[in-house]
Amino acid sequence: MDFLRNSFIFLSILPFFPFLLVYLGGYYWRKNTRNRALLLAMDVTTLFLIFSVAALFNNTFHTRFGFYLILLFMLIAVGLIGGAQNRLKGRIDARKIAKVVWRMSFMLMSASYIIFTLIGIFKYIIQTGA
Repeated sequence: MDFLRNSFIFLSILPFFPFLLVYLGGYYWRKNTRNRALLLAMDVTTLFLIFSVAALFNNTFHTRFGFYLILLFMLIAVGLIGGAQNRLKGRIDARKIAKVVWRMSFMLMSASYIIFTLIGIFKYIIQTGA
């Protein structure tokens, strides 16, 4: 059980690593097209990015609210997209909403990961006086 926990922690610390593994595995092993392999890699990596960005947020702002804030934004996005879909089409496709929110989360979490990593590096440099 420790192996699974430690593997998840490692993959959350370096979320680009599972992205590359899944993308290359999907592209070469399963002979998927680049687009399908890319989408699969994005979907898998989003989970690791959520936990990683939540930890970086908590570390930067000295709080324990990071995961819940991300979850709150995702739920708000589901509500807004669901309401727009209901107005436009008159019905809600939950699967499509979930895909859109999950892939938007990948993009936002990727940018947030880079920003919080840079903030953490600068914060460390300033605190150590190097």
